[in-house]
Amino acid sequence: MVFGGALPATSIAVDINTKVYNIKRNLPDLHFSLEGTHGKVNEQALKGKVALVFFGYASCPDICPTTMADLSSLRRSLDPKLAANLQILFISVDPHRDTPKIIQAYVDAFDNGAIGVTGTAEEIADIAKRYRVAYQISKPAPGTADNNYEVMHAQGIYIFDKQGHARLLASNADDTELLKENLIPLLVEEYK
Repeated sequence: MVFGGALPATSIAVDINTKVYNIKRNLPDLHFSLEGTHGKVNEQALKGKVALVFFGYASCPDICPTTMADLSSLRRSLDPKLAANLQILFISVDPHRDTPKIIQAYVDAFDNGAIGVTGTAEEIADIAKRYRVAYQISKPAPGTADNNYEVMHAQGIYIFDKQGHARLLASNADDTELLKENLIPLLVEEYK
């Protein structure tokens, strides 16, 4: 599946400089119901926190581990009171290989308190379409194992405020200082 939208990770000419876009009123509020290690996880689990939502997969060789490491660094750089108001949500775009247990073990390796979730292929396609996330799963090559395939995906980070409203889209997490500068106003806002 391919959906247009947020910054494909496999472009020929990629601008590696982090950019943060104001997407207020351009994307719907955070809404999902996907599987975590302890059952269904939905947007209610994130209410009252600023959510950094990233789409990827556990066996990603480059974008996902780099982004998760950068988000961990960002979280550690925050005052602990502000960090307590931040939740990282990692949504797998590879539901065939990423079980809830696998995806949570993956995000736990980064020690940033992230929640890892997955779902059926249809559920992932629905949320990707909702937020205009580009991803594609190739078919296995003839004569190879069913789980031997490539996944391409966007590297954007969707930022939702404490009420679950879409506020910002970061092109990547390379510039954690720029992300921090844009996150602090959202982190200090009162939850209504």
